[in-house]
Amino acid sequence: MAEIAVPDGSWTFDGEMLRIVPGSDKDVDELRRTLGEVSVPLEAIAGVTFEPARKGGHLRLRLRKGADALSDVVAGTLTPPADPYRLAVPKTRVGAAEYFADEIRDTLLVNRTPAGPCDGYLLRVPDVPVSATAGDGTALFDGERVRLEWTGWAGSEKEKAGPQEYPLSGLTGVEWKPQTGMSYGTLRFRVKGEGPVQQPQKDLRCVSWGIQRFGGSTALVAAAVLARLPREAPEPPALPVADDVHDAVLRRLAELGRLHQSGVLTDEEFATAKQAMIRRLQES
Repeated sequence: MAEIAVPDGSWTFDGEMLRIVPGSDKDVDELRRTLGEVSVPLEAIAGVTFEPARKGGHLRLRLRKGADALSDVVAGTLTPPADPYRLAVPKTRVGAAEYFADEIRDTLLVNRTPAGPCDGYLLRVPDVPVSATAGDGTALFDGERVRLEWTGWAGSEKEKAGPQEYPLSGLTGVEWKPQTGMSYGTLRFRVKGEGPVQQPQKDLRCVSWGIQRFGGSTALVAAAVLARLPREAPEPPALPVADDVHDAVLRRLAELGRLHQSGVLTDEEFATAKQAMIRRLQES
């Protein structure tokens, strides 16, 4: 069992599942608060890294393509405060974060977990009905139909057209982009037979937000829609070779010995971790 708990949240890994819980601080991003606790099975993980920074750093989880609708729809564009798969780590916990990342990486290799695309979602998809408001509109999705309702920030074209509805069967895709620089953040639904893409302020298939109006939890609406659209089967991934597994276990055993000698691991923790790694070596 590996665990790290900091003000930004907690990550707990038991060798089979990574449990991610956002912090309770009022500064935790709305998207993460709305999403809540996330359970990530080992087979959904492509990799994990610790990214050092001047005041500490971030634990960053990479998921396999197709494993999680939210990760697929945002395509790596979420900023650290909003990204549920990043954990801000203070300087005092850098050592624990590095150990945590090593634990997951070694377990992935020992278990020969593929890193390629998945043919089905491995994380729970957002429940419906789901809705979110940002900028010039509110997007609502009940599992069968998307409805866009405009706020007081909407332009005259949207106000004149009124609310828009699109059946799921009439959608070909969904796009989500954050606000960057002077460009608008957007949640756009692609519709069968649609014409040229218009500016966000005029596009009746799009909710948009500007510099002062962040996207809130609109990405969850996008993920809920994406999860219910047809998807293509991915190419089967290659498995790691046995020699890599053997070497990873031996490296991990040496690392555990160093941690035990330095006092980071208790006698009991060291014995438990050592036995688990020896079992994995025998199974490989």
